[in-house]
Amino acid sequence: MSPVPAERSETPDAEEESASSTENGADETGPASDKEEVSPPQFILYLEGPEYALALRRLTLWVHHVLLPVYGNEVTSASPWCSVWWEHPAAVAKLHGLWLAWGDLTGPGSDSTGPASWHRDHLSSVMDSVRDPQGPFASCKPGAHRKQDPFPMGVRDPFGPPRPTSSR
Repeated sequence: MSPVPAERSETPDAEEESASSTENGADETGPASDKEEVSPPQFILYLEGPEYALALRRLTLWVHHVLLPVYGNEVTSASPWCSVWWEHPAAVAKLHGLWLAWGDLTGPGSDSTGPASWHRDHLSSVMDSVRDPQGPFASCKPGAHRKQDPFPMGVRDPFGPPRPTSSR
């Protein structure tokens, strides 16, 4: 989530703060109000470039410092894990959804039953799906990442405009 924009000041850094405030949601005429709604994080599959990299960085911090230390059970053939999980789009998407639910159900403003709801409704189903022997890490072995072959689709967009033919 974005921090609350800084108030304008008469210090030499006022120009930097003003630029920061504009980037964080204030208009050119003044800082954003404290009551402005902060938009929720966007699902990672909709992001590209630097936005994707930042979302993946934040997800990685949560996975490596919260999820795996607490919920990462032993890696076996029946419950695989890939040490470069971020190279598996299906795992990234599922873990990002799990992290978004974590933020909603355990963050500031959530009620006291939020953590129990997160455990019941989200954790097991996502971790079981990600760590399924046929799941995104099926081709990987401990310490050995192997990218999955793409799903065989044939034509990527069968109803799109025809591809231009090359004339030689």
